[in-house]
Amino acid sequence: MVVEILNEIRKLDERELLSYWIKGEYEEAETYWKLAERAKELRLPEEVVNTFKRLGDESKGHGDELYKIYRQNYGDELVEVKIANVESLNVLGKFWKVEDLKDVLETAMESEKLAETIYRKLAEECKNEELKKVYLTLADVERGHYESLKALASKMGINEK
Repeated sequence: MVVEILNEIRKLDERELLSYWIKGEYEEAETYWKLAERAKELRLPEEVVNTFKRLGDESKGHGDELYKIYRQNYGDELVEVKIANVESLNVLGKFWKVEDLKDVLETAMESEKLAETIYRKLAEECKNEELKKVYLTLADVERGHYESLKALASKMGINEK
């Protein structure tokens, strides 16, 4: 899956690539905020709720940072890109009871690792120095998201697959 998505992403020009990641970061933010709400409804510890909220806020910030670069170069209108979003976390439908938290955290951690890998690969291939720096920064942030989720899982007594 990673190779297929990366091959499709490589075919995108810079404008399409930025659009793809902007939308992806905003989708990820929405997912984390919904996970926070669901965790609250399930009366999970406040640390779970707060971690999901923080990750959502950070993802929105990443989207905003990329969108700023996009607007400077291409205007406000994002282009449509029909490639599966690597950061879409398919976990909301699974998160119905407290016991589902393990699957949610594992899926989220896998998604963050994948995003980090792709950001680093894109940075290696990027000719635009400003965008390359952003990709490397985002890769580091995705690594931080993974570490936050891993730490949360550990505190909740959940071991990674």
